[in-house]
Amino acid sequence: MATLKGQNFRILTFDSTASKYKCVGMATSCSITENTNTDDAGTKDDVGMAAKPVVNSKSWQVQVESLNVVDAGAMLTAIKSLTPFTLIWDETATADNQTAQKATFARKGTAYLSDLTMNFNDRENSAKSLQLTGTSALEKISSATITTEVLAAGSYTKGQFVRLYLSSDNTAAPAAVIAAAKQLAFHVSMTLEDATTKDTAGDWQIQEPTALNFDISTTALVRSGESITSQVAGKGLADLEDIYEASTPVKFAIANTSGDNNRTKGSVIVSGSVIVSQLSINAPNKQNADYTAQLTGYGAYTVGA
Repeated sequence: MATLKGQNFRILTFDSTASKYKCVGMATSCSITENTNTDDAGTKDDVGMAAKPVVNSKSWQVQVESLNVVDAGAMLTAIKSLTPFTLIWDETATADNQTAQKATFARKGTAYLSDLTMNFNDRENSAKSLQLTGTSALEKISSATITTEVLAAGSYTKGQFVRLYLSSDNTAAPAAVIAAAKQLAFHVSMTLEDATTKDTAGDWQIQEPTALNFDISTTALVRSGESITSQVAGKGLADLEDIYEASTPVKFAIANTSGDNNRTKGSVIVSGSVIVSQLSINAPNKQNADYTAQLTGYGAYTVGA
């Protein structure tokens, strides 16, 4: 019997507009986890100390890691909509292992995109991490036909071509790029609450969204007297300390870049307002000093400009 390779298993999400399931493009890993939640039903009448667990609910999650392709805006819109969508876990084959095969392992369910992280690292491929939380039963698929369509997978970028821009207040457009940046990550998380009731059929957990939060982290080198000659001025540690001291939100934009040292702002991926919530300065012996800034989202973000 042949052993199945990991690339034969994929996650496909349903596109209601196209009425097709689309394979999550450029995936590097994916996993599905089923959990059983139990209560100890032991009582004073039991002999001995051994537990007697009983099942009170079941839940499931899916994790996908992939290169950050051109569907970044679609993912940001999907988690912001607070709307569940249908997905399929299946064995795949044919071109690029992206066509569902209805294998023994095929499962189908409704889930929220509950956690999304986009990483834009220095000189490395941009990557994204998706976490999907089931809000209904995870069912076996029988013989129903699935039409698949590959997500756009031919366009991804290096991390240094995506940069973080900030303003000095919450009214001006973000125009100053973080200078000497090494790392940038944008993270969105959805808080889910168990909405299972006495009327719920079966023992699968029903999840319901209650809040959406986002944050940004960036790491940059500490430089003295940096002279920036490109079209866009830069922000360094001193500027971020001023923003931190002010304790007020500022505008931000994460955008594609071009020009000298990739500092000229191009198309915007996501924008909104943030508060500088944490600054850490690292000064190791005989190594470059750097700082890490944590920025917490203030209000809703906007996909694009």
